[in-house]
Amino acid sequence: MVEGLVQRLRSIVGARSTVTARPKQLDEWRRLLTECAEAKGGEVSARTRAAALAQTYLKLNDAARHAFLRLISLEFGPVPAVVAAAHAAYQQAVNTPQQWDAEAALRAALRSARIRILTQFNAIPQGVKFLVDLRADLLRYLDEDAELAPLDRELESRLAAWFDVGFLELQRITWNSPAALLEKLIEYEAVHEIRSWTDLKNRLDSDRRLYAFFHPRMPMEPLIFVEVALTDHLADSIQAVLDEQAPVFDARRADTAIFYSISNTQPGLRGVSFGNFLLKRVIDDLRRDFPKLRHFATLSPLPGFAKWVAKNPQELAAEGLELDAAQLATGVWAQDDGTARRVNGALAQLVARYLTLAKSGRGDGRQPSDPVTRFHLGNGARIERINPGGDASTKGMQQSFGVMVNYLYDLDDLEQNVESFAREGAIAMSAAVRRLARQK
Repeated sequence: MVEGLVQRLRSIVGARSTVTARPKQLDEWRRLLTECAEAKGGEVSARTRAAALAQTYLKLNDAARHAFLRLISLEFGPVPAVVAAAHAAYQQAVNTPQQWDAEAALRAALRSARIRILTQFNAIPQGVKFLVDLRADLLRYLDEDAELAPLDRELESRLAAWFDVGFLELQRITWNSPAALLEKLIEYEAVHEIRSWTDLKNRLDSDRRLYAFFHPRMPMEPLIFVEVALTDHLADSIQAVLDEQAPVFDARRADTAIFYSISNTQPGLRGVSFGNFLLKRVIDDLRRDFPKLRHFATLSPLPGFAKWVAKNPQELAAEGLELDAAQLATGVWAQDDGTARRVNGALAQLVARYLTLAKSGRGDGRQPSDPVTRFHLGNGARIERINPGGDASTKGMQQSFGVMVNYLYDLDDLEQNVESFAREGAIAMSAAVRRLARQK
């Protein structure tokens, strides 16, 4: 019975959602969700209901999905009276032989019906992917509906457990991988657009590597993937890295691995971190296959730089630049060699200060403003080099005026860098970047 419902569920994934929520439908959803949470009729019946509810959800339009999630969030939490009674019983049982039974009862009282419903969804075929996509919806609604927060917290917690790195599988993807999987790479690439099949083939050539993490329950859905170029130098231009006409480098001579694109593919897994584990696993794999590799670095974008400059125009004036952020984003200035040299020199100094001085409003306020910088410094890398003109694409100009950054993963310094960054907010950087940051 479950399999039949799941086949129908699969057939409507991606179908146009048209069903809206009406009072009678809300009552029906409430009844089915209650029966699902209580597992009436046993686990098989509960999973059948979960599959039917999943099928129903996928048919709903956006407003109805929002109503469905509000129903779960607001009406299927722990029962306050039951929690209060269990807590009182626990307090009375402390330091008695009944303490551990009372503790177990309190824990059970705190386990909401929401958790039981999510677990039933997880148990059906395609259930893991369904929950990941459901949270992607939830996150969209959450910005304007704070009452969805309880459901989001519980779902994020469940997903973090189900997607623990210990359950994930690292796979190398090649040109011989299934076509459906290669199509997913084209769809999910978030850093440097894959423009064609020829472009993708170039990224999978003998001097390149592409690795992805997979969950056993989502075997054809990469969760995150990293693209690597094997070379003999610290790459400073994404145009050169992605040049389809460039000769293939002899990977046996490579001493440097450049991580030039890292893409998270599932919006519903926001807050579930496994990117750092991916890089560590990939480095181990590369060192095994290419013993001559000595240097591991990124060629990374600066997604927050242009926005920061737009909010701090005085920084441009301090560098003697007459162009504003909007003019810089057009990239027209880069077409004149003399102007490009002058502007790029100023941008290098400005980026150095941005990376080391601009802070986000998160936590203790010591975290760098740029999200890519936070990621790599948090994983133990150091800011090695700033590359003006590193990304001349339209996107590159709009987000960072063409500047890219190399973050270097020195395997001997990783642990110390991680600890210093976490404890003190200390930013590891090369002497060259430090000098640029001090210039004013």
